[in-house]
Amino acid sequence: MTNPLSLSSRARGALYGISIGDALAMPVHWYYDRAALRRDYGLVDHFLAPKNPHPGSILWRSSYAPLNERGEILHDQAVYWGQREIHYHQFLKAGENTLTIQLATLLQESLLEKGSYLPDDYAARYLDFFTTPGRHRDTYIEECHREFFLNYARGRKLARCAVEGKHIGGLPGIVPVAVRYHDDPVAACRFALQHLSLTHRGSAIADAAGLILDLLLTVLAGADLLEVIRDRHARQTSPYLGFPLGKWLDKPDEDIIGPHLSPACYLADSVPATLYLAAKYHASPREGLIANTMLGGDNVHRGAVLGALLGAANGEEAWPADWREGLPVAPPLLSLFQP
Repeated sequence: MTNPLSLSSRARGALYGISIGDALAMPVHWYYDRAALRRDYGLVDHFLAPKNPHPGSILWRSSYAPLNERGEILHDQAVYWGQREIHYHQFLKAGENTLTIQLATLLQESLLEKGSYLPDDYAARYLDFFTTPGRHRDTYIEECHREFFLNYARGRKLARCAVEGKHIGGLPGIVPVAVRYHDDPVAACRFALQHLSLTHRGSAIADAAGLILDLLLTVLAGADLLEVIRDRHARQTSPYLGFPLGKWLDKPDEDIIGPHLSPACYLADSVPATLYLAAKYHASPREGLIANTMLGGDNVHRGAVLGALLGAANGEEAWPADWREGLPVAPPLLSLFQP
């Protein structure tokens, strides 16, 4: 089935999707107790600010000690590490994005200003973003970035600072590259994987990225999202498609994500969980992002990837106006695709 939406609408839908999916889930990120999530926030169907205390926060057992000035990335947020019940995103306002999507925005600015993907330009922005105090107000920094800067502080070249990618948080960053090079899938995949490898290396995350790129680029070209997922599932084109899609689609989300697939960040579960939600809510993007949010766990990164797929499938118009207008920072690449 061919999707009648314009390319502009699909591209803008995908770009809005990564930001909206992240921002909607941000206040309830890493809630694994769903009863506590509902107690603290109710039904999250609009942007909310995070609250302290976060009863499930494990920031108290997280640590990062810079080796030298090159590795100093926590700045004024360092005092909150090691404390109990600190919300990971405590200083963000309703609708603001977590650090991962702030980096995706940084990438979009580079793509827009330079006209193409230039890894050295993005790398310079990436270093400045983390090492300059006040560039962001997010308390939590993912393990991949902490390990990157430990290697950077040891004097390694930038191309050798990345560590093994194990988490879905590496995948939202490939979306802007795919959208920018939508009309050249070969270039899109080459540049997206090159970008991924700056901070996430290894076959597991490269395989996951390859699958998401295939789905996203195919849907941006006009294909139906559910049909594409079913086709790739039937042909078992990826190790991340080994779950019983047909049997699961009629079951409640809580019977799948939790009992069968962990809501955590690890690729082996988070990628299949995202694809399950993409198939189930292929024609209902708003409901899909709300469902993802209420499932807890690493819902911001699932939500960003899910939002990109649902946005590409249903177009910009499928996202509620208050969601699009409620983002303090609109995706920069929107300007390439005028409505």
